[in-house]
Amino acid sequence: MPSEPSIVHRPEQHYVGISETITMETFDVVADRIPHLFAWLDARGLTAVGAPFIKLNVIDMERELQVEAGVPIAAATAPDREVHCGVLPAGRYLALTSTGSPDQHIAAIAGLFDWAQGQGLTFDKSDTDAGSVWGCRLQVLMTDPSQEPDVAKHEIENLFLLATD
Repeated sequence: MPSEPSIVHRPEQHYVGISETITMETFDVVADRIPHLFAWLDARGLTAVGAPFIKLNVIDMERELQVEAGVPIAAATAPDREVHCGVLPAGRYLALTSTGSPDQHIAAIAGLFDWAQGQGLTFDKSDTDAGSVWGCRLQVLMTDPSQEPDVAKHEIENLFLLATD
């Protein structure tokens, strides 16, 4: 069951990530990269400062998705061949937390899109031939799948950067 939508203000946030080009059928590959990110941080004596996330950069549901597995960190660090560093933008985000199976999360997001349209809110995104390009769209993994195997209990916070007025 999803929470009530809310607008939150987020500061910019440094992160380390691994980029992937996937399809909807191979979406789980992205979450499989998160343990590698934690091992990368641990090997460098760095610590995550928040829950891991999946950042959806370009979405074409019929073909490909360009996404990143990411972990927030306190400050910029040096990238390497395995991991890149980035900054999540500051701004107003539309937030919704949902718990359940992947299908329940998808349904919650569809409801959020309808709600946002009814409120006159627009997302920071543009539509291109490659798909929808998002300014920042995150799925924050509030439940660790390695600790909770039952997907019906997985909690995800969805965050969508809103367009500036």
